Amino acid sequence: MRGGAVALGGARGRRWAVDAGIAAAAGAITAYRIAVVAVQPGDRAPDLWAYLLGAAMAAALLARRRWPAAALAVVGALFLAYHVSRYPGGAPAAPVWVALYSVAVAPRRRLGLALAALFVLLDAQGRIVVAGVEPLDATLDSSTVVFVAALLLGETVRSRRIRLALLTAERDRTAQRRVVEERIRIARELHDVTAHTLAVVGVQAGVAADVLDDDPEQARAALEAVRRAAREALTELRAAVGVLRDGTRPTGPEPPAPGLDRLPALAETTGAVLRHDGTPRPLPRAVEATAYRIVQEAVANAVRHADADRIEVRVGYRPDGLDLTVSDDGRGPTGPAGNGLRGMAERAAGLGGWLRTGPADGGGGFRVRGWLPG
Repeated sequence: MRGGAVALGGARGRRWAVDAGIAAAAGAITAYRIAVVAVQPGDRAPDLWAYLLGAAMAAALLARRRWPAAALAVVGALFLAYHVSRYPGGAPAAPVWVALYSVAVAPRRRLGLALAALFVLLDAQGRIVVAGVEPLDATLDSSTVVFVAALLLGETVRSRRIRLALLTAERDRTAQRRVVEERIRIARELHDVTAHTLAVVGVQAGVAADVLDDDPEQARAALEAVRRAAREALTELRAAVGVLRDGTRPTGPEPPAPGLDRLPALAETTGAVLRHDGTPRPLPRAVEATAYRIVQEAVANAVRHADADRIEVRVGYRPDGLDLTVSDDGRGPTGPAGNGLRGMAERAAGLGGWLRTGPADGGGGFRVRGWLPG
């Protein structure tokens, strides 16, 4: 809180210093122009009052950032008063330029622009009366063009600021969206890894308990599978939790993304039957990782929730992509789709594929079928 207040105070101090510098510069330019301006016949020679008017115009610019319309009104009134006093024309124009720029660049500027238009018209009318010329006379071009140029400069700067603000906001939204997407991805990974590990542990622990007395070697192999699954899960969980905790990926080597080459081990540890159609070929890493996670989640659901006696995983290599089918003979889901099924569908859709779930053929069991381009 204190650091934010200090930063805000520093920003205000810098803005005040800039405004004071601009006012001082405009005052100095005005004083110089009044001192060197040529006095035409019929003009009143500059005196102390002329310099006071110029100084007051410059001082009014100190309010240009907070009250741009009011600053323009004061500056414009003093400028017109200078000319009504018959002093040489144009000398104190510098504060007017700054005031016109300020109303054009201001966030809220409707009143300021209205005052600017009124000022330009009054200035032109005054010059017409004093000089005795027509409204379109060339002698009026110089001051009017400069006034309009100050307004256009403010409009240009304001438009650029708006574009930069929009780009910054879009960049922030993109960064926030990426953070959300990364968290969703990590949540899916945590869900998939946990579900798979629990499924493997449940299956292999049951095997070990059943054959512990009759076949100690098979029981030992089952327990080794449990240990291996737990070790792999801990590695993946540690990487995911590190991202959540630190907001960045761990500096150490990242665990390799799972691929289709891990499906035989998955089938072995969960008791599923793995079949292949077509000729296996290398696929993009993202496709293989997504395919493995879909199969992993579908098999874990079958083991944990379906009470299935048989689980079949079929991987079909097609010319345009990869077919995936996981079916079981257990009971299907009794409620609405959970996070696991939604996560599988989102993974497939993220790569431009699709995934459908529902009762297996014949009405018995459950089937997950999907396609991934690749």
